[in-house]
Order: sequence, then C-alpha cells, then structure tokens
Amino acid sequence: MNISHLKIFMAVVEKGSFSLAALELGLSQSAVSRAIASLEEELGVSLLARGRFGAYATDFGDRVTVYFQQILQAEADIEAEANREKGLYGGRVRIASFRSVATHVLPPLIAQFSQRFPNVEVSLVEADPNAVEQALRENRVDIGLMPLPRTSDDFETWEIMRDEFVVLLPPSAQPAPNPLTWKDLSRSAFILYNYAECTTAVRQHWQHWQQSLKVAYEIKEDSTIVSMVSQGLGAAVLPKLAALPIPEGIQVRSLPEPLDRNIGAAVLANIWHSPAVFTFLDLLRGTGFFSQQR
Repeated sequence: MNISHLKIFMAVVEKGSFSLAALELGLSQSAVSRAIASLEEELGVSLLARGRFGAYATDFGDRVTVYFQQILQAEADIEAEANREKGLYGGRVRIASFRSVATHVLPPLIAQFSQRFPNVEVSLVEADPNAVEQALRENRVDIGLMPLPRTSDDFETWEIMRDEFVVLLPPSAQPAPNPLTWKDLSRSAFILYNYAECTTAVRQHWQHWQQSLKVAYEIKEDSTIVSMVSQGLGAAVLPKLAALPIPEGIQVRSLPEPLDRNIGAAVLANIWHSPAVFTFLDLLRGTGFFSQQR
C-alpha cells in the first residue's frame, strides 16, 4: 500500500470532507479522490461513504483505521531510527555563501532542513567567494556556496544550479526588442559589476562573440547597479539572482547568446564530514532524503 494514500485517507476521516482534507494536505480535491479510489481498488472494498454532509468511514474503513494508524506510526518510528543512526538528533551545519544565493536560495532550504531536523544547528555566513574558500580551508564552515569552477584541488564540489546572466535596460516608453541582438546591445553603455569573476565572464563573452563592450561604470554593489539602471544611467549585465529584486519598469532581456553562472556547493576534500553535513548536501543536490522533492 502507498503510504501517502493512507495519510490522505486518515486526513479525510479526520476532516470529514474531501475538500477540507485537500486543503489541509495542500493537494487538489481530485488528487485526494484519486488516492482514495486507488486505495479502495487495491483492497477491493469501500473505505469511505460520501453523502450530503461530507465523507465518513464505512464499517470496514472504521475497522482498518487502527491498522493504518499503526502503519503510519511505524513509518515515523523507522524514520526516527534512521535519523538517530545518521546522527541527526544533534550536530551542526555551518554554511558560507555569497550574497545572492544567501539571499534568494538558502533561506527556504534552511527552513525546510530545520523543520525536518530541528535538533541540528544550522548557521549561515555571507561572504564573497574568495572569503568562502578561505573559511572552508580554515575549517570555519562545513559547506561553501560559490560560483564554479574553482581552480583549487582543496575542495570537492557539486553543481546545484545555474544562474542566467540577464540584460537590464532602463525604463522606456519604447519596449526593447525581444529577443535582443548584438546590434541592439552595441547602442548601450554598460554598468558592470566590479567583481572579478562576473566582470571577466561578461567581458570574455563579448570577446568570444567578437563584440565591443562599452563600459560607463564599474560598481561594487549589485543593488547600486540596479538602481543606476532604473535612473537611466546605463544598461547592465548581471546574474539574475544578483539583480533581484528588479524594480518595476526595468526591462529584462536574455543575451543574444546565453551566458550562465554555475553555482556549486563545496566541502573541504579528504576530511571527515558529519552525517548532518552530508544530509544538507543531499538537500542542496536533491538526493537522499530529498530525491523526490526537487
């Protein structure tokens, strides 16, 4: 029997309604109906009676409810034992990340992890990628989030996502062409991110496609760049995560030829890492406990 179907059945019995159970579980009512129908088809008997005033367990459904409860409790007990075996009833995970990932990617993941493993302490430090590397080498953090690839052999890395470089264009009464061409971009002067890896990637991309890049400003803070674009001081090319939140009116376009920033998770190679650290890596990579959730 499908464990999720049992959970759905128990929710319908508790709420006395398919619609209320669907709301409680965050599912559509049709998904709840299909799960109950599948369970009844598997058992060959009716579990629920449906009437004007909702849904309630049949005599058979009422008798087997206690067994379903035992199955669900056994599942919870098994997961708890697995957590104990993995050392997830304690410990810590120390994370360092550059700003855009720390702001837009990690908070919901940390919340998800903490909800599932409340006894594991999770900390987050925001730093530029070079400082993240240094914190890893000095064992001040367990996991570092940084653009890939890295030149050092000190780390074991995994790509976890890609972040598209986008063009930000000032507000205008005339919408910018979509898609943009290199000729369209040649008319703009650009405000670049004064950070070596991003700036180098953009310059190399223009060079690869034999284009001339006109630079008006080089600015350290991505929020300042976005503000300057909104004031009509130039266009910008930024990784999309770095550009968020994008003010209303700024026009966002893809490059004529795509350019991505690969974002990865890194740990120091050839040292022991706790089960909690490996489990958080599973969350970042969508593996292990989290293989069905990404």
